[in-house]
Amino acid sequence: MGELRYETELVRALLREQHPDLAELELREVVGGWDNQQFRLGDELAVRMPRTERAPELLRTERRWLPQLAERLPLPTPVPVRDGEPSALFAHHWNIVRWVEGEPADRTPVTHAASAERLADFLRALHQPAPTDAPTSPDRGVPLSELTGIDGWFELLDGYAQAALVRDVWEKALAAPPWQGPPVWLHADLHPANVVVQDEMLAGVIDFGDLCAGDPAADLMAAWMLLPDGSASRFFDAYERADEATVDRARGLAVLKALVLVDIGMAGRLGRPGGKPTWEPAGYATLERVLGDAVGALGV
Repeated sequence: MGELRYETELVRALLREQHPDLAELELREVVGGWDNQQFRLGDELAVRMPRTERAPELLRTERRWLPQLAERLPLPTPVPVRDGEPSALFAHHWNIVRWVEGEPADRTPVTHAASAERLADFLRALHQPAPTDAPTSPDRGVPLSELTGIDGWFELLDGYAQAALVRDVWEKALAAPPWQGPPVWLHADLHPANVVVQDEMLAGVIDFGDLCAGDPAADLMAAWMLLPDGSASRFFDAYERADEATVDRARGLAVLKALVLVDIGMAGRLGRPGGKPTWEPAGYATLERVLGDAVGALGV
C-alpha cells in the first residue's frame, strides 16, 4: 500500500455504498494517527482507514478481538461496531469504531495523580491469560534478550547528560529474570498518542492494532510513559501483581519506547516524512521519570 492519505469524499462514498444509514452524519478528519487515518463520524463513531502495509492486519486484529475484551475493561475503547469490506472503491478492510472522547496525551498530558489507579485498574482487567490462538508479536511482550538493534537507539542520546544512567536502566532490565507466567493479553503500544485525557485524567485507551499476548511488562512501562512525575510507585501498588523483576523489565522497556518517541519526534521537528513533533518532548519526559525512579533501584 505504501503510506497513503484519503479524502473525506472517498470515506463518504464508502459509507453510502456499505452503511447508508450512517452516510449523512457529519464527517471530519482527525489529526494524528500512524498506521491508520481516522475520521470522526457524527458524535459517537469514527472511521479508521488503513494507510500503511501493516495496517489492514492491525484492523483485522482489532475487529477480531477487541469487542470481546472491551466488555471487561473499565475505560472507554474504540470498539469496532461495523465492518468495512473491500470493494471496487477501496481494496482493503476498514473499520467503523466507537469514538473515544478526549485529547491525546502527547498533546494534553495526564497530570492528575489519580490516573495511576485508573491505569492500574485497566491493566489488571486486561492482563488475563490469553487463549492459544491469540496473536503474538516478534518484538512486543517477548523476552528482552530477543530484541535486536538496541544499540542504535542509544545513539540518539549522544550529548544527553544522563545517557550512561539510561543505559544502566536497560542493562538491569536485560539481566532481570524473564516472565514465567502464562502469556497475558497486552495492548502492546501504550504511549501518549494512544491514550486520551479529559480534565487532566486518563480517560480512554485507543489503537489496539498491536494487541497480542506476552509479558505484562510490555504494558507496565506505561507507568513512566503516561503518568505524572512520581506516580509509578502508586501505580504498581494499585496494580499489585508486579514483582521486582517485572518492574525492572518494564522500566527498561520504557527507556526503549522513550527513545522511539524521541526519534520520531526529532524527525517531525526536522520536517521529515512521518515525524511527530509532539513525540520528542513526550519521549524525554519519559526518560526523566524513569531516571527519577531508577536512582534508588540502581543503588546510585
